[in-house]
Amino acid sequence: MAALAAVGAGSLLDLRTPAPSPASAPADEFSAGRAYEDVQVIAARPHAAGSAANDQVRAHIEQRLRGLGLETEVQDTVAPEAGQLSGAAGGATVARVRNVVARVPGTDPTGRVFLVAHYDSVQTGPGGNDDAAGTSAILEVARALAAGPKPRNDIVFVLTDAEEACLCGAAAFAASHPLAADGGVVLNLEARGSTGPVIMFETSKNNSRLVDVFGRAAPHPVGTSFAVEIYRALPNDTDFTAFLDQKFVGLNSAYIDGGAIYHTPLDTPAAMDRGSLQQHGDNALGLAREFGRTDLTDLRSGHDATYFPVPGGLVRYPGWLTLPLALLAVAAVAALGWLTRRSGRASAGRLAAGFGLALVPIVVAPAAAQLLWLAITTIRPGYAELLDPYRPIWYRLAVVALAAAMVFTWYALLRRRIGPAALAVGGLAWLALLGVLLAVAVPGGAYLTTLPALAGALGGLVALRTRQTGPWPVVAVTAAAAVGVAILLPTVVLLFPALGMAMGGVVALVAVLLGLTALPVVDLLHPQAGGQRGLAALRARRLAMLPAGAAAVAAVMLAGVGLAVDRFDADHPAPTHLMYALDAGTGQARWLSRETDPQPWTDGYVDGVTDVGDDFPGLGDAELRAGPAQAANLPAPKLDVVADSTSGDERTLRLRLTPQRTVRLATLHVDTATATVLRAEVAGRSVPVEARDGRWGFGLVFHAPPSEGVEVTLTLRPIAAQVALRAMDASDGLDALPGFRPRPPAVGVVGSHSSEMLAVARTYPI
Repeated sequence: MAALAAVGAGSLLDLRTPAPSPASAPADEFSAGRAYEDVQVIAARPHAAGSAANDQVRAHIEQRLRGLGLETEVQDTVAPEAGQLSGAAGGATVARVRNVVARVPGTDPTGRVFLVAHYDSVQTGPGGNDDAAGTSAILEVARALAAGPKPRNDIVFVLTDAEEACLCGAAAFAASHPLAADGGVVLNLEARGSTGPVIMFETSKNNSRLVDVFGRAAPHPVGTSFAVEIYRALPNDTDFTAFLDQKFVGLNSAYIDGGAIYHTPLDTPAAMDRGSLQQHGDNALGLAREFGRTDLTDLRSGHDATYFPVPGGLVRYPGWLTLPLALLAVAAVAALGWLTRRSGRASAGRLAAGFGLALVPIVVAPAAAQLLWLAITTIRPGYAELLDPYRPIWYRLAVVALAAAMVFTWYALLRRRIGPAALAVGGLAWLALLGVLLAVAVPGGAYLTTLPALAGALGGLVALRTRQTGPWPVVAVTAAAAVGVAILLPTVVLLFPALGMAMGGVVALVAVLLGLTALPVVDLLHPQAGGQRGLAALRARRLAMLPAGAAAVAAVMLAGVGLAVDRFDADHPAPTHLMYALDAGTGQARWLSRETDPQPWTDGYVDGVTDVGDDFPGLGDAELRAGPAQAANLPAPKLDVVADSTSGDERTLRLRLTPQRTVRLATLHVDTATATVLRAEVAGRSVPVEARDGRWGFGLVFHAPPSEGVEVTLTLRPIAAQVALRAMDASDGLDALPGFRPRPPAVGVVGSHSSEMLAVARTYPI
């Protein structure tokens, strides 16, 4: 057990972030101290795309890059969204973007390396981590590269705009900038929290050569092929998505722990773990230098790699080995079962029972973890609006202790009846079978069960074949269990911030698999199975239940400590969501909230559930909590007809949509009862026309609209004499509205793109 604890400690220590380098660090090194000075400027206040604050951030970035003597420009254009983010609810999405682009020309380029981060923030927070971390890291990397020898390949720094709105800045650069015409290697830097190791969580397909460079060139390589598989299956997007859509190759990295502050007013520079910033910059600089001197013409190998971190580096092997290794693990476990039966350690019946009963903790522990979190959120419902609690460590430990309690209880109850050998073989059999399933469905994650099963089977075979009475059988099973600990314990630690406590059952499952790999070592904690009678048997059963009882008590105590320690207060406020929507045509206004179980503060504004899709289609068609509000004296966006022509059964309207106040976005929708939209253009760019259910068949969302307005051309097939169009715009901030009561200190703002939104809409018949 001490040996396994040492292996586990080494694995976890390897995930620590490096110490931040001071501003006095050598010029050719990355310094978190120097980069943090840029963080403080960039994240001084919220700076959503199109805002005056964002203009100031962009000016600072330009000044810094030009001060390094780099070729620097601003790409000012209108671009469509990439992926499916916030605009998908309201319709086709475009934005006015202003990307900052700088280049270090290569001496003999074989391609281009692009370092990418977004400089805009959400409207609800200053973006100290998301993504002032990535932006400042790139500025510091640019300084370090400019101070050294010229690279072989071009290195391009791309600081994108409107990522939070729609990924439109990245889409504009990847699709239309001349420097992007030939593709290249993209290194995207992100953050979804405030601390933790920087994880390389996404790659382009056929990534083996990219991963090889990452493993040898990144000073702190943390990444798993399992994370890549999971992220590819999720609907989440970053700027990296836009580059993948244009056939670039590359790596996407972020630190993700401390997710409670994500997209909130608490995402300030002071909240940043500068060790995470140091790791971000160290890796980015190391990769930029390596890709800067590598022949980039053949980075698309024929397969994905399997890889995962271990102390001292990154294990990686070709993806085509995944299924053969999984089948080898099955064969090895089968051989172990055969030898176990032949040696008299277990009968065929007990082996079958061990296999069937090993499914119990695999099913029960995840269910128990989900029930535990359900109980905790019932006591503290505000957790439902957070990615993770502010201080999640106690709850995470409670889930691990609960999984341990399930494994220990199951083992103690069945050990005397079924036998230690049969239970151990049964557990390894499930790991091996899961390895085959993963090898077919999620190849990059198969190593999680295949390698521990294979190691466990080999260790068991060695132990059974060792006839000596010395320590070698114990050494063999301990070494085998160490493989499982080295692979699965970091996975447990990394999954918690990646999935959040709401999916703690997945982490509990991995913890159970870890327990199954270590059963022969766990057995050493128990008295000898069988042979006892009377008081000796009773004493043996009590001793067998001690680990289970200790783990169960620990789970309850840790959950209780979490509830006692992680209370909402002024520094860790309860998240709330509130919007204001005004119909300027009717003069009616209402408060709206996306909270399913409103906090007491929100409850003072909203009551019943309503669907606002007919009145405010730009907000989407989700059901919201609503309550009456006083009408503010605010103008709706103006809609002017620039041109109106008819050809056959088609009518073409050229319109100008002009906000009458400073807004973050504007929307336009067409009533399906009055016309069918055949084609649409925004600022001269075609946008997709997709059929939508409900009253408003065509929708357009324009982020960061210019003060002079946006020109929209619609080609329609009229159904009625007048076409009805619904125009809406939205700004941020509720403080000046009549009837608004400021939040108390312990009440905060949830990290949502619609938090604090003030929407004004009006219908125009044309």
